[in-house]
Amino acid sequence: MARSVVDLMPNEDIVYLGDTDRAPYGEKTMADVRRYALQCLDRLVAHGVKALLIACNTASSAVLRDARERYGVPVIDVIMPAARRASAATRNGRIGVICTEATARSLSYEDALAAVPGITLTTQACPKFVPFVEEGITSGPELEAIAREYLAPIQEAGCDTLILGCTHYPLLAGLISYVLGDGVTLISSSHQCARASYSLMVESGLLHSHPRESSRYFLTTGNAERFEKLGRRLMEGFVLGVCSLESATQLDQLLSIIGCQHNPAHNVTPKASDWACLRVAQPPAARSSNSLSKLRLKGVPSAVPWISTKSPLPLMTTFMSVSARESSS
Repeated sequence: MARSVVDLMPNEDIVYLGDTDRAPYGEKTMADVRRYALQCLDRLVAHGVKALLIACNTASSAVLRDARERYGVPVIDVIMPAARRASAATRNGRIGVICTEATARSLSYEDALAAVPGITLTTQACPKFVPFVEEGITSGPELEAIAREYLAPIQEAGCDTLILGCTHYPLLAGLISYVLGDGVTLISSSHQCARASYSLMVESGLLHSHPRESSRYFLTTGNAERFEKLGRRLMEGFVLGVCSLESATQLDQLLSIIGCQHNPAHNVTPKASDWACLRVAQPPAARSSNSLSKLRLKGVPSAVPWISTKSPLPLMTTFMSVSARESSS
């Protein structure tokens, strides 16, 4: 998801917060997912973001309506953009959805496509896919056998279009396409969400239209080194300098530090002690001039990525993404 957003909006700052300590969400009850999502979103909004991107189908199913009523910033989900694209792409009206068990139980895609005439939807939960992806496994005989089992109902239903209804699944697109064949169009909920985010940012006047040095933060509630290792393996170094947060208090502390750095009204210089509670994965020693992040302060651990003072406070969360609230330039 983060990669798709950056490809379409390279001038935007992003903070990606992965709630990996409580993942996978697909196995949780909707009540638990809603609570976890709102815990993260409440804190991000309190620190002044300009948009929220719920980059998880399960979380979108659980919290989208609440989030749009609760916050005064644009909220983009992954379900509606994917459903719209699939309904436009299908030639025979037969659409398949593969997703987590929680998303399947929520009937979110059924609701999203209910008003579209002539659509027959086949939904298949694929709970074993996520653990493979999170281990960095995207091919192999064992995974292929599982994929063939999961995709058999999609094939039997004669679907010509398949929604990848979990943001992990685009990493399995090669295998899924191999099993289904070229006659089935794959719709990535991640990519469609990124496109919807671009449109909304343009229409709301929030997009940075001029070239600028952007920054990216990657935060996790789980193990930072494991998160960064997986990101490095699957996305060729795109994920660097991951911070691990053990509590909501630490998240508040980190966002406050970033907010002070970006708000001219605050004359606050973060100290090394401000970062003492953060466990951070060590990124590569050398960074290019257009590095994903910039270290701005002496005394701050070299592993901590720093947002440039020239850019406004952004954000992109766990199953969500966010960007700066100040007016774009």
